[in-house]
Amino acid sequence: MPKTDPRMASKRDYYEVLGVEKTASEEEIKRAYLKLAKEHHPDRNPGDEDAVAKFKEAAEAYDVLRDRDKRARYDRYGHAGLEGTGMPQFTDIESIFDMFGDLFGLGDMFGRGRRRGPRRGRDIQVTIDLDLVEAATGISKTIDVDRAERCGECSGSGAKKGSQPQKCSRCGGRGVVLMRQGFFQVQTACSACGGQGAIINHPCHACRGQGLVMARRKIEVSIPPGVDTGNRVRREGEGEAGEQGSARGDLYCLVRIQPHPLFQRDGPDLLCQVPITFSQAALGAEIEVPTLNGRVKLELPRGVQHGQVFHLRGKGMPHVRGRGHGDLLVQTLLETPRKLTKRQEELLRELAEIEQKHVSPERKSFLEKLKGWFTSEDGPPGDLPPKE
Repeated sequence: MPKTDPRMASKRDYYEVLGVEKTASEEEIKRAYLKLAKEHHPDRNPGDEDAVAKFKEAAEAYDVLRDRDKRARYDRYGHAGLEGTGMPQFTDIESIFDMFGDLFGLGDMFGRGRRRGPRRGRDIQVTIDLDLVEAATGISKTIDVDRAERCGECSGSGAKKGSQPQKCSRCGGRGVVLMRQGFFQVQTACSACGGQGAIINHPCHACRGQGLVMARRKIEVSIPPGVDTGNRVRREGEGEAGEQGSARGDLYCLVRIQPHPLFQRDGPDLLCQVPITFSQAALGAEIEVPTLNGRVKLELPRGVQHGQVFHLRGKGMPHVRGRGHGDLLVQTLLETPRKLTKRQEELLRELAEIEQKHVSPERKSFLEKLKGWFTSEDGPPGDLPPKE
């Protein structure tokens, strides 16, 4: 089962987003999305960032639940099951209109015309796992990416060699037709050509008329120092191919940092827990502590307490935008020995005897209170009254 990215936990359930049951049909899912898209459309809610966020959220939910494979993975694994499946990144409103605008006429309904020219390729996202040292120093990684490429057999036209796509007679090559819905007149994708404006009578055998084929590519990605889980690195133009004459989409690499055996991370700061002995804590000592760049010495003063934290400035993670480093927080853990030599036991018993004879004022005060607690005639507070 795929591991769950903690960042995914903040995402709402897609069925909840669209307000449908898990047993909803494709048509019910489509209607639910159309209703939300109209309600939260940016042109209907100018300046409302909350409406924009809900508009994008609904588009993301619809993109998953309309696809049988993605929906099956989501039903089984939740959001974690969708990592690396090439989900589109709806970074702006236009990307939603490009994908779904023609399907529902959302663009033209609110004054946005059908996008002119060929559609840009889809953005895709992959997850890159790094250890803490790689995240601290930065690294260049070569990754395998499955993406849509233009078919080499037909050069992306979708038509068999020697033939050409024919203009759709129903929509006149526009890809859309006008329909009435109550008081509204909207444009929807032409059902005859699927919104393409052309019909392929003799499809290419290699891509089956799609113009695109899936292929695996090796891509080198440079990860800057200081990245953290949830950061994304963008490779422009390394996404899926689009229609003929259009630009590729982008590739987004979602960073995920693996746990480290010594360090816990809090943004640019690192925490390291170091065990010390009673004698080191009481008398002070010079100890060695690990950092990402090797060991350094730390001077402990007398009287160090269990759980006390010392700051080593600039020994943490680099800031991802290049503004110095965070700190290393060294937390001392007082370690009690499980086995003692005969001499160690003699010394500790002698120390215990000395402590009984020479009690500090704070300890004496506590002992006096404790003695008064048990010798009071009235007894401790909350005691039941003596029986008659």
